[in-house]
Amino acid sequence: MAWFNELQRLGLFTSLDLHFALLMTRLAGGDIAELGLAAALVSQWRGRGHSCLPLMAVAGTVLDQEDPARPEVCCPDLDQWRGLLSRASVVGAPGDFTPLVLDQADRLYLYRYWEYEQVLANAIRARCQTLALAPDQMARIKDTTSRLFAVAPAALDWQRLAALTAVLKPFSVISGGPGTGKTCTVAKILTILLASDPKSRIALAAPTGKAAARLQEALRLEKTALVDFPEARQAFPEESFTIHRLLGSRRGSSSFHHNADHPLPFDVIIVDEASMVDLALMAKLIVAVPRQARLILLGDKDQLASVEAGAVLGDICGAGQGEGFSREFGGLLEELSGAAVPLAETRGALGDCIVQLQKSHRFAEQSGIGRLARAVNRGDGALALVTLKAGGYGDISQQPLPEAGQMTTVLRDLVVDGFRGYLEAATPAAAFAALARFRLLCALRRGPFGVDGLNNTVESILAQAGLIRPDATWYHGRPVMVTSNDYALQLFNGDVGITLAGGEQGGPLRVYFPGTTGGGVRSFLPGRLPATQTVYAMTVHKSQGSEFEKVLMILPDRDSPVLTRELLYTGLTRAREHIELWYMEDILRQAVARVAQRSSGLHDLLAIRAG
Repeated sequence: MAWFNELQRLGLFTSLDLHFALLMTRLAGGDIAELGLAAALVSQWRGRGHSCLPLMAVAGTVLDQEDPARPEVCCPDLDQWRGLLSRASVVGAPGDFTPLVLDQADRLYLYRYWEYEQVLANAIRARCQTLALAPDQMARIKDTTSRLFAVAPAALDWQRLAALTAVLKPFSVISGGPGTGKTCTVAKILTILLASDPKSRIALAAPTGKAAARLQEALRLEKTALVDFPEARQAFPEESFTIHRLLGSRRGSSSFHHNADHPLPFDVIIVDEASMVDLALMAKLIVAVPRQARLILLGDKDQLASVEAGAVLGDICGAGQGEGFSREFGGLLEELSGAAVPLAETRGALGDCIVQLQKSHRFAEQSGIGRLARAVNRGDGALALVTLKAGGYGDISQQPLPEAGQMTTVLRDLVVDGFRGYLEAATPAAAFAALARFRLLCALRRGPFGVDGLNNTVESILAQAGLIRPDATWYHGRPVMVTSNDYALQLFNGDVGITLAGGEQGGPLRVYFPGTTGGGVRSFLPGRLPATQTVYAMTVHKSQGSEFEKVLMILPDRDSPVLTRELLYTGLTRAREHIELWYMEDILRQAVARVAQRSSGLHDLLAIRAG
């Protein structure tokens, strides 16, 4: 098969991509090069986070290759390719049960990802209506809301509108950047619901253990301010879940215990950091939510999308975008809030389920981090550079990217100061708290400015300072991140642990992780763990769901497709108090100008069906 050998020689495709292509051509009963190429590409694009392959984007183009001296491989033109694929037995139209699905917009899917989009769009559409609540329930909602929020706010109170929307809709999205009050709003949502029905069964969830623990702790702090609602405070949930644990993961299977036939036993399900939830997981979650229950998604639509395929939160917010509410729903919000509500004649049913929080209480107008993040979000590279170089902000600093050979020297003081408290902590709890004070973030995995190179550099610096002894893979003080799921141990990709010698006298090394219920910690022998990596430095992607007092973000010395404004924005906003950025100006400008795009049909499905 000449086409197969050509694809192998390109060096662009994984073994999985190539063997899937080979399987498709064999099932189709012929040596069809165009089908093999399409199958390899759809597998490759899924691995890059896309839920489908848009034929129009690649038709007629020449594929990149590692060795420019080799013969080129050119994709067929669109009409020819579409016609050939539509005649292949392994390619079907939407609704056909075939390995590949080609839709009317020339998007080629793996069948299961086409189905995930359909399931998710249909479930969201079914939940866009307003709940039919009894008059006494509406009266209690109005009364509790008026007690929780200012009677006559000086400006439009988007937190109030978000809370009412979540109470009135079986599906809602509350989007907002760091410090816009998402958790505060959730505390008030829970108070309104529990004041109406103290027996409401509520679940808190997030994609990672770290994010779940943060949500639980943030709500614990928020409820202390609700002194006028002692009964509601008493009924607040005391536990948070990873989504995998909430659904009941099955060992060796991608399915879950809870599904459409065995729904979750909750009346309200709140999911934080929803931008991190991929298409497959969100589809499995939403079908497991009982029809009469509320599903509330919290997140920042401007952050990076999930590591796995899909950009679900962005697609939902994009399909329902708008500044006001429909006249009917807006009138209901006005009645319950006692305040004027912005209206939009073109706002559809999905739009009424989405509220964008507007004001950041953490990054005010005078905040350097806030100003820089806003400039990046708007794609204004010039303003971002002016902000970085202004020198008048106490929460940002910057310097040109050092040469690779100078990294150990220029990092030494920052690294020793940043990690000393962690490495000298006396208990696991103290170590976790100290580790959250400082982190290195980068865009890439490889190279001297990537995760691998920086972790090696940091280990060398800390060893020279006498803070660690990395004479083996596992050593006292090594922070690690789990890179694969282990359902038996309830450890998942992205969970962070710390390695400590056991006992006061220094027993066997154990790796500690935050507890899955009610705080505390869990520990394991290193040999029991799934795959891990050292995490003094981490990619911005892996930092989602985490916050640190101080962040040093190091951009690479060359451009890369992963350098986008979403990546910069996400990295900048991981810092609560101070961000330091090392960069080259041309690389920063290119990153701010590049928008991350995930190929998907979900946006179109939602815009058509739920608009």
